[in-house]
Amino acid sequence: MAAPRGVIRALHRGTLTQNSGMDRIFSGIQPTGKLHLGNYFGAIQNWVRLQEEYNSVLYSIVDLHALTVPREPADFRQSILDTTATLLACGINPEKCLLFQQSQVPEHAELGWILGCLTSMPRIQSFPQWKVKNASQNYEGTVGLFTYPVLQAADILLYKSTHVPVGEDQVLHLELARDIAQHFNKKYGNFFPVPKAILSTTKKIKSLRDPTAKMSKSDPQKLGTLNITDSPEEIVLKFRKAVTDFTSEVTYDPDSRPGVSNLVTIHAAVTGLSIKEVVHQCVGLDTAHYKGIVAEAVIQKFAPIRNEIKRLQEDKSHLEKVLQAGAEKAKELASPVYQEIRRLVGFQ
Repeated sequence: MAAPRGVIRALHRGTLTQNSGMDRIFSGIQPTGKLHLGNYFGAIQNWVRLQEEYNSVLYSIVDLHALTVPREPADFRQSILDTTATLLACGINPEKCLLFQQSQVPEHAELGWILGCLTSMPRIQSFPQWKVKNASQNYEGTVGLFTYPVLQAADILLYKSTHVPVGEDQVLHLELARDIAQHFNKKYGNFFPVPKAILSTTKKIKSLRDPTAKMSKSDPQKLGTLNITDSPEEIVLKFRKAVTDFTSEVTYDPDSRPGVSNLVTIHAAVTGLSIKEVVHQCVGLDTAHYKGIVAEAVIQKFAPIRNEIKRLQEDKSHLEKVLQAGAEKAKELASPVYQEIRRLVGFQ
């Protein structure tokens, strides 16, 4: 769901332009399956840039959020490690940021309860994401699914984060975190910074099978999602089956030609070229030939990353050590903040 334009403008005014030395960035990703091109270009690529530009950057594998749908324990644990391997292979550097597993820092859940007691049910019920996800679960969505935006707010506020990289579909959730911070400050004194958005400027990568919908881990059409770990053969097949139209020319017009425009967006993202440059290069090509060109560009871009993922997955102890070290550092930041929260609300 796209956020209202007014909300985006209001939050966008907080976008970082330089590192003031006081900024703290927080973002998280769920370990719910293989990461895909939408994750990479919409979030991870930006994360890599931010860790180079700012002094205090926290990235969390938010496994508590992933429990909002049923998980097999063994598969779930493996997904956490696979996500860790993928983030490291994509360039996330634990020497330049804190990379940690959310559930290893219990203050997240404890603060989530406190903030939940400051949040009304009608506010959460109004979220489009709740309505859609609850409907997808036959209107039997769990309490965890209902309240996870409050836990998101706790994730951010626990570290007194000042900025959060988000896509447009998460802007309303960040707006909730801002409102909760202001409510808490009004009730207990000025304590939390009111976090601002760093909005992604990357065009959304859409499903290859339904180019009107964003690429998603949960897409029932498996040929619609390009995973970072897909083999060259899988990538070629998915592009061959990509939905386009009956016009053979390569043009960029998302409204009238969403399928071909999605291919152009992917091609531009993996090559670093502009949309205009890609279209200019492809003058005279038909879409069938163009699918092969984009597939090859994707293969070349992600081959080194895929090989590094495989290498890291073979060293489970290293991945576990990375998460443990990150959690210890995150606790050092979280503990004094949470202890002060306990004092403010009257627990001690």
